[in-house]
Amino acid sequence: MTTAISVPLLDLKPQYQAIKAEIDEVIARVVTSQVFVLGPEVEAFEQEIATYCGVRHAVGCSNGSDAIVLALQAIGAKPGEEVVCPSYTFFATGGAVARAGLKPVWADIDPVTYNLSPRHAAEVAQQCRRLRAIIPVHLYGQSADMEAIHALGSRLGAAVIEDAAQAIGCKDAQGAMVGTRGAVATWSFFPSKNLGGFGDGGMCTTNCPNLADMLRMLRVHGSRVKYMHKHVGMNGRLDALQAAVLRVKLRHLETWHEGRRRNAAFYDKAFSAAGAADSRTPLGQGSGLPLRSPFQLPAPARHIFNQYVIRVPRGLRDDLRGHLSEQKIGTEIYYPVPLHLQECFEHLGGREGQLPHSEAAAVETIALPIFPELTEAQRAHVAEQVVQFVRTHSKSAVAV
Repeated sequence: MTTAISVPLLDLKPQYQAIKAEIDEVIARVVTSQVFVLGPEVEAFEQEIATYCGVRHAVGCSNGSDAIVLALQAIGAKPGEEVVCPSYTFFATGGAVARAGLKPVWADIDPVTYNLSPRHAAEVAQQCRRLRAIIPVHLYGQSADMEAIHALGSRLGAAVIEDAAQAIGCKDAQGAMVGTRGAVATWSFFPSKNLGGFGDGGMCTTNCPNLADMLRMLRVHGSRVKYMHKHVGMNGRLDALQAAVLRVKLRHLETWHEGRRRNAAFYDKAFSAAGAADSRTPLGQGSGLPLRSPFQLPAPARHIFNQYVIRVPRGLRDDLRGHLSEQKIGTEIYYPVPLHLQECFEHLGGREGQLPHSEAAAVETIALPIFPELTEAQRAHVAEQVVQFVRTHSKSAVAV
């Protein structure tokens, strides 16, 4: 019976088993070398990432959150200056801004792509007195509108820092790899990412040699020469073991991207056949199944599906998640509370209704399993259960 099938949100064990011999070899190499922090493995990984992303410099660091702090420090941002960023994102985006002593200025999202709305970013930027940077997030593995955001940054004299934590290998609407158009791009290698390590790890990339030099200093307490500190930096170094593991995984990344895209295409087809539209059609508009699959920007853009996020009426979302859990299907909510409504940012004056698209996405979206090793039976089970439940219960749901 299909109900006996178990589908976790993410299962890294099949991936590991497929490359175990390669992983074991490089771990043994690092252990034998006894070089565990920075060193040759990190340097080699930095060069490989720079080549893959198409940038001149890559600087490994401790994690994706620290990468954003390092980027802000590297551009010379001063305490009290303002940074426009989306409210609908993982906490690290706004948290890093606050940790660096700057003020997050929340902007709403484009409800179709869930990425920063350039139009709303421009509106809130006009209200800033000390604007220093704009941080677009390439959410879920799809590029933000970098053409518009880059133009906005240039017009306002604000640095663009790309939060590409979920988007390595993603291409923008012009076909360029994300992370190549801003002053700095930041990356995360948290285990759940498409390119994930065996623990925490991060990276900053840039085409500017001066910024790269500054980033390298800042990640080692602001020091270029040991015990001589030009700046107040942080302990933000990347471990050699993580770099070695990630070097192996990078060789397989394109295959894994295609696996995720194949699974997404299966879901898209199944949901479309059941009467669903994509996210360009708002819930409550159009006929058919009240479910919205993720819209993909057309080629040469490329979505790499760090997450596959659907949208259903708010009155249905949590019940759907409960049903899927009963059917042994893992899900996640990215993200249930936008940053402008988080308790730690109350002092910034955020209020309900301030960012309607962010707030609606927080109560209507749900992420489904998308990892590349999903079997045909698992994919079919997920699609069948989602369609069946939405079709049966949608009349009682409340759309926003």
